Amino acid sequence: MKAYIRKKYGGPNKLQLLDFQKPSPKEDELLVKVVATSVNPADWRVMRGTPYMIRLMMGVFKPKNPFIGADVSGIVEKVGSKVTQFKPGDEVFTDVMGTGAGAFAEYVCVKASHWVRKPQEVSHKEAAATPLAGITAWQGLNDIGKLQNGQQVLINGASGGVGTFAVQIAKHIEAHITAVCSTSKVEMVRSLGADVVIDYKKNDYRKLNQQFDLIFDAVGNVSPSIAKRLLKPSGICVMVGWSGFGHFIGFSLGKLWLSKASDKKLESFTAKMKTEDLSLLAELIATNKLTPVVSDHYNFTELPAAIAFQERGHAAGKVIVTVSE
Repeated sequence: MKAYIRKKYGGPNKLQLLDFQKPSPKEDELLVKVVATSVNPADWRVMRGTPYMIRLMMGVFKPKNPFIGADVSGIVEKVGSKVTQFKPGDEVFTDVMGTGAGAFAEYVCVKASHWVRKPQEVSHKEAAATPLAGITAWQGLNDIGKLQNGQQVLINGASGGVGTFAVQIAKHIEAHITAVCSTSKVEMVRSLGADVVIDYKKNDYRKLNQQFDLIFDAVGNVSPSIAKRLLKPSGICVMVGWSGFGHFIGFSLGKLWLSKASDKKLESFTAKMKTEDLSLLAELIATNKLTPVVSDHYNFTELPAAIAFQERGHAAGKVIVTVSE
């Protein structure tokens, strides 16, 4: 099989498409032929090893694990001897980040308990767009933000992979949504269900004269002082991205400051792959209550270009890479 690896940290030019032996599933694993994958900010951060603190886990000077990629949608080719819930030919999807496998490959082999059955109504491209971004939005709004029907939510970075899911999930919860994005994405974000859309190139959301129950920051540039001003009493700002290591440190210090100065909260989190969450998202997509937004498509041989495009930050929704037909 062919798979992309990086032996050194760096940009897309450091990726190599090499031949490897097709893995054989252990007794509790599935061997899945990858049909589609997608690109996330986490992928190029892992590729570059930035911010540098993550190298403490991945390898300080070079990656311990050369494989890369998170989102997978594909077809079961072979099952382990003790696997009973899946069979060859089943269509499945998941997020393999943290398993040691890499999604940017023709085949992926991980534990059967990690996979979710793909509904027939959901395409492989839609499924590949969903795991990491969709689960991040779902957990950030529900588990961390505790968003409720009728509450006011500000979604910063509403046109990105996570943001487009967040707008739709917040609409599903029946919250009132104020979304922030760039000029070219305004109509798209409005069509997803945002009640108010702010074009940050024309208006500064930080100067709004209103307050919110929840700020969902998918960009990572809401400062603690701005969060304090824009949050209602007992409100919370959830950061799911950051604009740099300095902002992360500032946010962490601001979290301590705000907890002492008021009843408002700042929280940062990293999503955890949970099959129950992914199954819920799959059901919402299958019943047309949620639509993965895809901005661009690339072929497998063009994957480095897909990462470069996503890294520039101009994608509306997700960037999809077709691995096989």
